[in-house]
Amino acid sequence: MNELGDFDWLRHWARLAPQNVTIQDADSGKSLTYRELYYLSCRLAHTLSKEYGVTKGSRVAMLATNEIEAVPLFFGCLRAGAMLVPVNFRLTGREVEHILEDSASQALFVQKNFLSVLESVSNEARPKNTVLFEDFTARVQTELESFRASSPENQTVLSYKTSTWHLPLLAETNEPCMILYTSGTTGAPKGACITPKMLHWNSINTTLRLNLSQSDVFVSFLPFFHTGGWNVLLTPFLHRGARIVLMKKFDADRILELCEKEGATILFGVPTTMEMMAHSRRFHDVQLAKVRYAIVGGEPMSIELIKTWQEKGVPIRQGFGLTEFGPNVFSLNETDAIRKIGSIGFPNFYISTKVVDDHGKEVGPGEIGELLLSGPVCTPGYWKNEKATKESIVDGWFHTGDLVRFDEEGYFYVAGRKKDMFISGGENVYPVEVERVLSQLPAIREVAVIGVPDAKWGEVGCACVSVVAGTTLTEDEVIRFCADKLAKYKIPKRVQFFQDLPKGDSGKILKRELRLNLVSI
Repeated sequence: MNELGDFDWLRHWARLAPQNVTIQDADSGKSLTYRELYYLSCRLAHTLSKEYGVTKGSRVAMLATNEIEAVPLFFGCLRAGAMLVPVNFRLTGREVEHILEDSASQALFVQKNFLSVLESVSNEARPKNTVLFEDFTARVQTELESFRASSPENQTVLSYKTSTWHLPLLAETNEPCMILYTSGTTGAPKGACITPKMLHWNSINTTLRLNLSQSDVFVSFLPFFHTGGWNVLLTPFLHRGARIVLMKKFDADRILELCEKEGATILFGVPTTMEMMAHSRRFHDVQLAKVRYAIVGGEPMSIELIKTWQEKGVPIRQGFGLTEFGPNVFSLNETDAIRKIGSIGFPNFYISTKVVDDHGKEVGPGEIGELLLSGPVCTPGYWKNEKATKESIVDGWFHTGDLVRFDEEGYFYVAGRKKDMFISGGENVYPVEVERVLSQLPAIREVAVIGVPDAKWGEVGCACVSVVAGTTLTEDEVIRFCADKLAKYKIPKRVQFFQDLPKGDSGKILKRELRLNLVSI
């Protein structure tokens, strides 16, 4: 029997808590119970196979916003042994073509709104079967209504043998069940392979560190083409038998309203989204009495913002992760949010770490080096990209490209991306360190530091800044603020002001776009 037999989360919860709601749509009000989600995953696996020629190992692309039907589609792929390929709906036709061509998807489920994107995609790259997501949605709802109207005997889930519609999981433990394409900051996007083993152990790590239970409720807004859309915290919640409220996009007012209405127990955000919620017109009115804490990733939060949320009764747990590993890799206890400001805490369970210099030698406390990771949540590699796989995974260790340090107590701190570090006058400058200092300046709302060419020093820092509404700030004030807080070579020599800094779908600041903007200035 497949090793994943014991990992059939939906079958287990369909027996243990069949009537419990697993996921609901915040806009339409549609919802699925665990028994219904299990049933649909089985039926969709059959449909994929019989109608769209999907076999074990096939790729199934999806170009759509966050829709509740995407969840049974993924588990249908898992049951059929196929791989779901969520495609970023903000990409151009050329970029979408690369993903469809690289993945060689057998089928594509696409919403009408995004059909125009396909017009510039070559016929060779288009999947053999293109299905309108709206038609798929209607079919799922018809299937669901029929199931709900069927006899109690048909709805009962007792075992493999007594369920006439059951299909066993065909997905293999270490084979890809999903391909998530990276943003392609250094070239064409790479497809990170996600396996059932990764999903399982990420869920175990998340459950242990966040103390998840069946009674937890979470409002999810990250898109499904992002690892956070599936793994922070949807799949861990499904594994735990908890409830997810699904949103199509981030909306600060709406999230706060839903957290109060639905009794959310855990909140998620990056510093940017947490700040937007803190400045929402609803922030002071809503009661978030059931929220145990907020988990925050991306970049460290400022002390002022942490205190704002703590005064609201919501402690902050800083975290860190990446698509290819987890993504829930580090977590900082909420009790350390102020004392260890800027720290990502300790590695989660079943994760081994090393911090090494450019020669692969492990460094000591306080020294900056590249973070290496090992454990069962590691990707097996990049889809059809042996070169990138071999460069990233060496002797069982995944080279993250992230620069970190740890203190005498073992708490980890992110120093930045290896590619973001720049050398000024022969000295290494780590932008995160400079950003932490500048974030203490009250007038600064957002800040990102990047290295720019300089005739004298080779490179110098340029602080890209957006200011708090109603305040003013000059380049000289920014530079003088750093004078007694940073070594001279670390102090930015240039300051560029923006109304808003460019951000990705998770809310993280996009430094690659800032570099392009500075080139054009």
